[in-house]
Amino acid sequence: MHRSADPAPATAPHHGTWEPAPAARWEDAYLSGNGHHGALVFGDPDDDRVIVTHHTLVRPNGAERARPPRLAAELPALQDRLLAGDRTAAESFTDGRPLQWVQPFHPAFRTRLRGRSTAGAEHGYRRSVDFTSGEVSAHRGDRRSRVFVSRADDVIVQHVTASELTLDLTLEHQLPGAPPGLAVGHGAFLTPGGALLNIRVRYPGSDRAYTGVTLALVTGGTTRLAPTGVRLTGATEVLLLTRVRRHTGELDVAAQTRALQALLPDDRQPYDTLLDRHLAHHRTAYTRVTLDLRADAAERALPGTELLKRTRSPALLERLFAAGRYHLLSASGLLPPRLTGLWTGDWNTAWSGAFTNDANLNLQTASAASTALPEVTDALASLIHRQLGDWRENARAVFGARGVVAPAHSDGESGLSYHFSREYPLHLWTAGADWLLKPLVDHDETRGARDPRTAAALAEVALFYEDFITRTDQDGRLVLVPSYSPENRPANGSWGAINAAMDLSAARHALRTAADYHPGTPEAGRWRALADRLPPHRVNSEGALAEWASPGLDDSYDHRHLSHLYGVWPLDEINPYDTPELGRAAHRALRLRGAENDSAHGHLHHALVAARLRDGERVAHALGQVLDGDFFHASLMSAHYPDREVYNADAAHTLPGVLVEALVQSTPDRLVLLPALPAAYPSGRLTGVRTRFGAELDLTWTPDSAVAVLRPARTHRVELRTSSGARPLELVAGEDRVLTLGAR
Repeated sequence: MHRSADPAPATAPHHGTWEPAPAARWEDAYLSGNGHHGALVFGDPDDDRVIVTHHTLVRPNGAERARPPRLAAELPALQDRLLAGDRTAAESFTDGRPLQWVQPFHPAFRTRLRGRSTAGAEHGYRRSVDFTSGEVSAHRGDRRSRVFVSRADDVIVQHVTASELTLDLTLEHQLPGAPPGLAVGHGAFLTPGGALLNIRVRYPGSDRAYTGVTLALVTGGTTRLAPTGVRLTGATEVLLLTRVRRHTGELDVAAQTRALQALLPDDRQPYDTLLDRHLAHHRTAYTRVTLDLRADAAERALPGTELLKRTRSPALLERLFAAGRYHLLSASGLLPPRLTGLWTGDWNTAWSGAFTNDANLNLQTASAASTALPEVTDALASLIHRQLGDWRENARAVFGARGVVAPAHSDGESGLSYHFSREYPLHLWTAGADWLLKPLVDHDETRGARDPRTAAALAEVALFYEDFITRTDQDGRLVLVPSYSPENRPANGSWGAINAAMDLSAARHALRTAADYHPGTPEAGRWRALADRLPPHRVNSEGALAEWASPGLDDSYDHRHLSHLYGVWPLDEINPYDTPELGRAAHRALRLRGAENDSAHGHLHHALVAARLRDGERVAHALGQVLDGDFFHASLMSAHYPDREVYNADAAHTLPGVLVEALVQSTPDRLVLLPALPAAYPSGRLTGVRTRFGAELDLTWTPDSAVAVLRPARTHRVELRTSSGARPLELVAGEDRVLTLGAR
């Protein structure tokens, strides 16, 4: 009756992971998600627990009423002071408010099925997650539990079977860090097929609440109400369907129940039918791109925790690449991934579990275009377009300008700039809109069509720069003032400065890209002219690309962010081919950069930039810092710091992007093959990668040669770059092109 729930097909064990023991910590729980709902699954054979999350669950903390500071009237005076040489002037550019964090992301509740089955306990235990299906399984003896979050029906589906089950089913809100004062109500009702449970939680001092509903379909035995929920006695099969909704006022639980009942298929295998509907969406997306590093079969078969000890094993990198794409896809839908993806088991989520826009969000989504996950880009676009009205208010309030300015932090509800302080003057950051729109531009290039929504947003970014870039220095050159390089400061200055390299790159790129999206218009001509008048980057006395182009501002090298190298990655402004001198200066800046506090995002941002600069040794070193640093939990979700400190998705989600950049890079007019392959991975195969000139690519390499197969969707001429040099490559839509490369 029931299909197998092995972690992955026998021919591809790296498309899943497994453990021979239950998860003792929620951080080790296996994950499933559909970009709306998330599930953290504990595989204890006598105590099945699933923590339920949802992208909309953020706790009111006052930020829901916060507005951006109204400082536009004071901006000219600040600019005057900075241009006159007052390097601390921006510290007083505030309305005096204390630091306000965005609304924190939190878990909803936990479904729990507690009790023993009567047979099979002497047989071994195993829990697993299949990346190709999103299905988490656990079994011991004849008892099996399976969970997935449906991408088709937006519901968490849990299925438990055994020859005989006696279980207590409860919904529990008492999770770590739950604040005092939550108003919690429970309900349980028997139904003809089983039972219905619901839980309603209202935040203290707020009219906002969330409600979870679980529909239980029970086969065999008896079902009766119990003090804490429902008791099942002698059952052979339990199917749970769970949803959670955030709301104000009261939620119509009866309507939610009818919606869950409507999902049940009219057949004898409802779990399998629901899974099949989900697979049509999830498996199609997940299997578009694969990475095979010719790993040892015995290492591929190891449990995840054992494989994590073999930090230079190709099998580990294969599995982390697969897990990274799986988790990134599973976290993206209604919104893109948060700092914790879509998952947390603790109400005290670090940094509010926010969308941290000034680095982390773009790093996590770095592989979306190249590894064929438009679902991720669509989720990012959804976040951006829903918040454009707030971005306009930021531009008006802080800068007195038209157009848009993106915030550095968001809870997913508000796009307003209110999270800032003296040490983190994030309201000064003007590069954010271009930085966040860049993945959407990459997506348009990959598919060969321009989204009119992206075109409209770029036009608003250009309008902002028209109003903002009006000041000149004493030599009559345009300047960006104030200017901020997240989250660093000059060694001899304060956080607000002049001509940060990231701001210069963002302004140039936004203005020129907006012009490209609006060809033949008067605005396009103005935008190009303004971009051409912006000052160039500066190379400092140490031969490094300066983080601030303004003379006299010294670099602070030991920092986790690499904002000043935006022109290298993800932009194509600075590269070894078209701008070799700046490329060398950027490489020097990268070599001088410290790791500060060993944040995972810093190491992998370093690797992305190194790959663009063709430095495979530095890519390998940065990867090694993460692999040797014990950043990954048994779930293969990652941590922010070494030794698995602070649950965080940066390493897990960014790693696939690093590996692709080391193997294949593309622009609308260039293809670079094997630019930065680490020596530890001499052979392999990468399939299904998308290029920004509209071709799908498969790449196979050995120590002696490489073969690339291109399947172009449009006719185009590009420059091919390999270790042998450059040559033109003519591509014809619909005609496969096979490239055989010689010794590397």
